[in-house]
Amino acid sequence: MTVIALLGSTALWLTYAWLASAIAGAYLSGRKGYGEKAGLASGLLLNVLGPLIWLVVPPKADSLWKKLGPFGRGGGKQAPPARAEDAGGAESGAKPVG
Repeated sequence: MTVIALLGSTALWLTYAWLASAIAGAYLSGRKGYGEKAGLASGLLLNVLGPLIWLVVPPKADSLWKKLGPFGRGGGKQAPPARAEDAGGAESGAKPVG
């Protein structure tokens, strides 16, 4: 019985690794501008090699990988906070909308 239990836990961990590679492949391919389906398919079919291949594939010019970087906003490049006089009130000389 112990052998069957060990095989079951190993199969569970291999399933987790398989699903994690599919998630990583889908994320990388979507971020690089090729769509998530291609990465999902390569992650499911090639297991660990799928995400590694997407790390090597060059990103498209208008992809999120080029615009924002591999994770989120691209290293803290945020717009400066808006000031009260920039809101378009009477101090800036803007015409009221309406």
